[in-house]
Formats: sequence, C-alpha cells, structure tokens
Amino acid sequence: FNQAVPMIFIAVKFPVKPEYADQWIEKTRAFTEATRAEEGNKFFEWSRSVEDPNEFVLLEAFNDDAAGPHVNSEHFQQAMKDMRPMLTATPKIISRLVDGEGWDAMGELPID
Repeated sequence: FNQAVPMIFIAVKFPVKPEYADQWIEKTRAFTEATRAEEGNKFFEWSRSVEDPNEFVLLEAFNDDAAGPHVNSEHFQQAMKDMRPMLTATPKIISRLVDGEGWDAMGELPID
C-alpha cells in the first residue's frame, strides 16, 4: 500500500528594499541554485508579489529529513548574511509538515 510521505512545505515573504528589488533574483541566484541541488529538495521557487513589487515570495519543500541539513548548510548561512542588508523587515514564514511528494493537480479545475 502507498503510505503518505511527509515533506516540509515552507512559504516565506521577503520585504526587499526598493533599491534591491530589481536585482533580488540575481542576488539570490547562487543560494537558489545551491538549494535546488540539495538532496531532498523538492522545489525552491521565487515569485514577485503583484501587489507589492518590493515583496518576493519563496515557496519551497524538502523531504522531512532534509530541512535540517538545508538550514545548517554553508550556502544557507551565507545567504542569511547576504540578504539581511537588502531587507526592510524580518521575513514572514509559514513552515509546516504535510503529506505529499510535491505539487498535485487541482481537482476543482481540471484542464484536459
């Protein structure tokens, strides 16, 4: 039988200083690429808010046992140092353990 596998799902909102907003994706590229290459990373996706062009939203997921190594990684620690001077406030985060392997199709809006 198929047993649901837990994953850590994380959503983070980063309030970026206006002078860094247009460069944010490039300035976080090394962190993004290193994280995507981690064993246990399911996805790591940036989006820019349509309501506030200075806010970036990060959606990420890891195998349950991969979140600790991610936070303790050298590239994570470096990214925290690099991001700090580019932010206007502490990022907001939701981090939850959920069952799943990643993105599922939305049952209410199937497209054939």
